[in-house]
Amino acid sequence: QVQLAESGGDSVQAGGALRLSCTASGFSFESYSMGWFRQGPGKEREGVATIATGGYTRYADSMKGRFTVSRDVAKNTLYLQMNSLKPEDAALYYCAAGRYIGLSLRPGDYNYWGQGTQVTVSS
Repeated sequence: QVQLAESGGDSVQAGGALRLSCTASGFSFESYSMGWFRQGPGKEREGVATIATGGYTRYADSMKGRFTVSRDVAKNTLYLQMNSLKPEDAALYYCAAGRYIGLSLRPGDYNYWGQGTQVTVSS
């Protein structure tokens, strides 16, 4: 049974930092591209960052220089370090897994999804 479990969401002030984690089980974590997505109230789900099987990464433009995605294959865990948080970063953050999708940030390309973890940023 495939499971993706996000954690680390919290309420922080603008300029603060958070590290999100996503623990995976039930599939070959090392063989999948792993992505972070977010969805704010009334907004569509958008890609935040992704990391491919070879360790290559890709970020949405608004996250470049502030967010860092990484993965620990030994722990089957995906991370998202978020620095210099802004109020517009507030959203429900999801992790997802996709096979043979490279560095896609399209939600439709991903096969498995977690339930999300809430990030709130106050100004």
